[in-house]
Amino acid sequence: MYQLDITLRRGQSLAARDRGGTSDPYVKFKIGRKEVFRSKIIHKNLNPVWEEKACLLVDHLREPLYIKVFDYDFGLQDDFMGSAFLDLTQLELNRPTDVTLTLKDPHYPDHDLGIILLSVILTPKEGEHVTMLMRKSWKRSSKELSENEVLGSYFSVKSFFWRTCGRPALPVLGFCRAELQSTHYQNAQFQTQSLRLSDVHRKSHLWRGIVSITLIEGRDLKAMDSNGLSDPYVKFRLGHQKYKSKIMPKTLNPQWREQFDFHLYEERGGIIDITAWDKDAGKRDDFIGRCQIDLSALSREQTHKLELQLEEGEGHLVLLVTLTASATVSISDLSVNSLEDRKEREEILKRYSPLRIFHNLKDVGFLQVKVIRAEGLMAADVTGKSDPFCVVELNNDRLLTHTVYKNLNPEWNKVFTFNIKDIHSVLEVTVYDEDRDRSADFLGKVAIPLLSIQNGEQKAYVLKNKQLTGPTKGVIYLEIDVIFNAVKASLRTLIPKEQKYIEEENRLSKQLLLRNFIRTKRCVMVLVNAAYYVNSCFDWDSPPRSLAAFVLFLFVVWNFELYMIPLVLLLLLTWNYFLIISGKDNRQRDTVVEDMLEDEEEEDDKDDKDSEKKGFINKIYAIQEVCISVQNILDEVASFGERIKNTFNWTVPFLSWLAIVALCAFTVILYFIPLRYIVLVWGINKFTKKLRNPYAIDNNELLDFLSRVPSDVQVVQYQELKPDPSHSPCKRKKNNLG
Repeated sequence: MYQLDITLRRGQSLAARDRGGTSDPYVKFKIGRKEVFRSKIIHKNLNPVWEEKACLLVDHLREPLYIKVFDYDFGLQDDFMGSAFLDLTQLELNRPTDVTLTLKDPHYPDHDLGIILLSVILTPKEGEHVTMLMRKSWKRSSKELSENEVLGSYFSVKSFFWRTCGRPALPVLGFCRAELQSTHYQNAQFQTQSLRLSDVHRKSHLWRGIVSITLIEGRDLKAMDSNGLSDPYVKFRLGHQKYKSKIMPKTLNPQWREQFDFHLYEERGGIIDITAWDKDAGKRDDFIGRCQIDLSALSREQTHKLELQLEEGEGHLVLLVTLTASATVSISDLSVNSLEDRKEREEILKRYSPLRIFHNLKDVGFLQVKVIRAEGLMAADVTGKSDPFCVVELNNDRLLTHTVYKNLNPEWNKVFTFNIKDIHSVLEVTVYDEDRDRSADFLGKVAIPLLSIQNGEQKAYVLKNKQLTGPTKGVIYLEIDVIFNAVKASLRTLIPKEQKYIEEENRLSKQLLLRNFIRTKRCVMVLVNAAYYVNSCFDWDSPPRSLAAFVLFLFVVWNFELYMIPLVLLLLLTWNYFLIISGKDNRQRDTVVEDMLEDEEEEDDKDDKDSEKKGFINKIYAIQEVCISVQNILDEVASFGERIKNTFNWTVPFLSWLAIVALCAFTVILYFIPLRYIVLVWGINKFTKKLRNPYAIDNNELLDFLSRVPSDVQVVQYQELKPDPSHSPCKRKKNNLG
């Protein structure tokens, strides 16, 4: 038996697999057919530096060490970047050796895929200690040995020869179960759902703080276009977290004033990589410069103003960076439940009581999610089984359960808690099938708006496809509780919505383009039909209607006051509300949007099954950027009109009530206060805003409010599907401990 100590140093001149001419490489080590190590991911780098160590126990030297390099693609299958073999029989014992391996692709042996540099030490080991320890651990029968004890003994053995750095964020306990099954000691049977998450598991995806970044401006950036200007934007990266700023056209001194947050996973901080780019339509974007922020050098609970010089380019970037501690998320077993503990529940209710309105306005509420089990999942493996795990997301907060192996009816029994920063957020729960050799396979997903949650009710949610347009196989049982301060939630509605930094890039789709065009056309036709109606009154097509309109026109114009505008909107909201509560709901299900979404899903499935066929996208590839822009503009215009309609249709009652309160206030203000005074106050506020707060982020309260109202597409996506009768959930209400 031998101990093989490996240090993965770095890669050089690796293959580019992404459209931007870079890759996100990581490395796998295999001995035989078994994966024994996986490195961390280095983003956007063809010369990555890992400096990661692994300590492996090797039974014999006949099997070479197989090194494979992949390009990480979130949500897609990772791209192969090359492989190499290390012949262990050629290593000298007890002597450090630096090894340079040339990466090759067996299908294209002539391609130059770069090199990987390693340092290895091979030392002989006595196997008696390991064997005795394992015999002692497994001597007792499975009925006398708890799962925690089994895993404890197992970890003590594994730690002797399996000490790796930078394991990927896969559930560690699930990984250990797979290793237990692969040994010759499979006679120990135990239930796999009663474990607490280990500390190693917690460290893999629980953060220790929040980095709040405000991108203020750029100064004297490099001119990249022929007109002596640039269209700059900035990319930020901290580990796997990414953020891209908006594009500022034709300027060398852009003013962004954008704010976003990253999660801080490491105790000592981390490095934020920042790159500035010039947007070029139809061709590759130009590189302007780069810089870094070493978070370990910044003090916590303090805002730092940084002026960073761009390397490999010209100009500066001005940022505000704040590091704060965080205790906003947690994972525990079903037996450890914050809301079932009387004292903790009272503290949470007190924290979000109406009396604490102005205490930490960003802390809007508390969310607890119990992920209990799933039933009837899709079989993703050739064995007819799956290895499911669950991802729970709230905006940029993302937590995972452990993996239950070889099971279509897994039980997780985990409790997740989140801090709510926006009550209009949507909770997303996605089930994946774990696959060691490639990206996880999608099994199903549900999206649940926080305002639609019924507290304390265990419910079966039908899993949907990736686009959330139709059902897929299986249901998932969740129990969700939301506690929030309504006043804080209302105030947060009027500030910009948090952007997700892990989002799929916009893609060009014929069906999506058609859908957005039809949605925009429907909104425009509402205005056109209204214009035709008014014109028909002028033409006296219907004398009684024209006479009534003429009398109404004279009355309104003669008696018009400015306060009547919000008053009319208020009356319209109130009228629709009474129609709904009286059972005369005039809201109709949008079957047109549903049909278009189903067609889009069919098109996506067709593209996945036959990616070699050349279709609509390839024909207009040369103008893809322009088409994507048109597609997005149509979506924004259609969504704007649909959100206004859904506000008056009481699609989200909380927002409609908030609109009623605001309209009542505006009506009273306009009735009692002359318009000149209102305009005067508004102008003074606008002119002095930058003087009072030079780094204030510009926003429009009305647009921020409408951004929380779902469009028709989102209404369809958030609709709850009816489960099969065979999966009827056992509903229960919790005892009121308050």
